[in-house]
Amino acid sequence: MGETTADMASASLMVDLIISLDGYASAEGWPGWWGLEGPEYLAWLSQEAEKNYTFLLGANTYRLMSSMSGEAEAADSGFSKDEGATLTGLAAVPKVVFSSTLQAPLAWPNSELVTGDAVEAVRDMKQTRTAPLTTLGSLSLCRSLLNAGLVDRFRLVVFPVITGRTGRERIYDGYPDVALEMVDSRIFDGRLQLLEYVPTLLDGVPGSR
Repeated sequence: MGETTADMASASLMVDLIISLDGYASAEGWPGWWGLEGPEYLAWLSQEAEKNYTFLLGANTYRLMSSMSGEAEAADSGFSKDEGATLTGLAAVPKVVFSSTLQAPLAWPNSELVTGDAVEAVRDMKQTRTAPLTTLGSLSLCRSLLNAGLVDRFRLVVFPVITGRTGRERIYDGYPDVALEMVDSRIFDGRLQLLEYVPTLLDGVPGSR
């Protein structure tokens, strides 16, 4: 019926996304995290950053997150203490940036630039590296990696908001059909829901053969 997306590889790959209930990654005029991030969620983010992940991201996410990380270092940044710690902490973790427009060396510390094909580069990274890989934003990159069958885990944090009028960046547009086996779930701050799955690409409608 289908082909598992988990390769026989040394390094595992997780697509990691935040999402509104109606499937958007962000919304026009709304703050980051839709203004619903809480201390439990932010503490979990800080813990995740310490798990030896190598973060994979595209050029747009790199520009956004490196700018926010730099701003968070200022005393008058406007970020809360927990937000600032989460953002500044990203500077210390290894990051691989896929872009044909950025130029090396990248200013954000611990950032490696890859200018070639992202799918082939990640395929090679899974075979030659041991540290786990995870995405940071970068919806087009996530979609390409899932389509290529390279994703071992698919993790969402669902925010309890519907942004049908202001929502931007529909997450699932262009996705293949995928079966999902839930392997983890939890609630943060009494309102945010984490869902983690093992994805399996489908090459036909289940039961159609």
